[in-house]
Amino acid sequence: MSDSAEAPPTPTPTPIETGADPAPGDSTKRVSAKDRKYFILDTNVLLHNPSSLFKFAEHEVVIPLTVIEELDRFKKNNDETGRNARQAIRSLDELRGRGRLLEGVEWNDQGGSVRIHSCDRTRPFSLDLDVADNRILGVVNELHDSGRETIFISKDINARVKCDALGIRSEDFGADRVDADWLYTGWIELVVPGAVIDELYDERQVHVSRFEMYASTIDDGDVISKPELFPNQFLKLVDEGDASHTGLARILADTGHVIPVTGPRKPVQGIMARNLQQKMALDLLLDDDVRLVTMIGPAGCGKTLLALAAGMQKVLKEERYDKLLTARPIMPLGRDIGYLPGDKDEKLAMWMQPIFDNLAYLVSTRGGQFNDAESQSAEQRLDQLLATGRVVLEPITYIRGRSIPHQFMLVDEAQNLSPHEVRTIVSRVGEGTKIVLCGDIGQIDSPYLDSSSNGLSHVIERMKNHPIAGHVTLDRTERSELASIAADLL
Repeated sequence: MSDSAEAPPTPTPTPIETGADPAPGDSTKRVSAKDRKYFILDTNVLLHNPSSLFKFAEHEVVIPLTVIEELDRFKKNNDETGRNARQAIRSLDELRGRGRLLEGVEWNDQGGSVRIHSCDRTRPFSLDLDVADNRILGVVNELHDSGRETIFISKDINARVKCDALGIRSEDFGADRVDADWLYTGWIELVVPGAVIDELYDERQVHVSRFEMYASTIDDGDVISKPELFPNQFLKLVDEGDASHTGLARILADTGHVIPVTGPRKPVQGIMARNLQQKMALDLLLDDDVRLVTMIGPAGCGKTLLALAAGMQKVLKEERYDKLLTARPIMPLGRDIGYLPGDKDEKLAMWMQPIFDNLAYLVSTRGGQFNDAESQSAEQRLDQLLATGRVVLEPITYIRGRSIPHQFMLVDEAQNLSPHEVRTIVSRVGEGTKIVLCGDIGQIDSPYLDSSSNGLSHVIERMKNHPIAGHVTLDRTERSELASIAADLL
């Protein structure tokens, strides 16, 4: 495969937001040479985000020659790592046209530069330089010995541990990280006068300003912060005089009013909400004005089942969308399914089995429109449903370049996607499509992602202030009594 395949040409680098070390003040302000830092990037950082070359503003980014060799090995891959490797190589080639990379090439008005280091193997070093990772660390150690502040940026935990053993500062790539401990939950509990709750349900809408005064974080009796209220955020209202008097409301994105949430009066494909968070999730899933819904929570909390139930309701009963498109990353996005035996459907069966299980449950006699088919098994009904083409199961592998209009799209296990991969998927959404991303950020299989750097956490935090997006964190396991006990105790 040629280097130019798949990914579009990289645009001319421009000063953009910084990562580990933001640029202070005026974007044109240059710092003195002694204040500039060395940021050495590991291969996995460029494979994770090729634009990381331009995330360090006024400082010097150093790319060891060994990293270039490793990018060359990855560039032939027909997956996300291959595309990112090719994009990083093209960016370096463009910089090469401006000057000698071995000497360093400036790319912005602040003096930010990118330089390639030749990896001198003749210098003494305590680690075996026949190992590629150690040659990269050898560059880090050499620059550290030069006296200028040196920081090694890597997503490889073991490499960071080695760096620490050498007495050198190392960090994960932080430009697209969020604080998982303070991740937006999609709802907030407010203690309010009982009259406010009664007014909400009597008037059916109250302006959000009535609730802002109660949105405070209290510590030792002193107000220390006032959390911001977001569009489509849910408010759990508790009477300050009677804890049993409660209400549930959502902030309307278009009018700024708060409306009561009662949940669907009838089962959705035989499914009723079992707890407060599930009621919130169904409210977002069934609202056509909310085009992007994100849900996170532990195994068994009902994320996938609720999303599939809402999708089938919208596609099969209400006919609001043409298809229900369900996809899962084949660990991770981009890994080909060709090594599995059989045709496409047979290859997908292993990866999509959790989706099949949930669909089979929904098309059993619990689902209203299937009650007249007592002679058919759930598997037969599911096969019949898939044969109509109204419900489609696909891998995410081949989504790049597609446009997906008028569909209800569910991406399951989205915590295994990088921010760049999630951006690729969401950017495929066409006119009239609703997309749902769900997963458990506590169960991530990708070796270079964690609860703070995965794409699902990224999109939750970045989209929380947009009126077409909504989010719910589910925290209770409802799969069974045993599953709930196991989640708590094991």
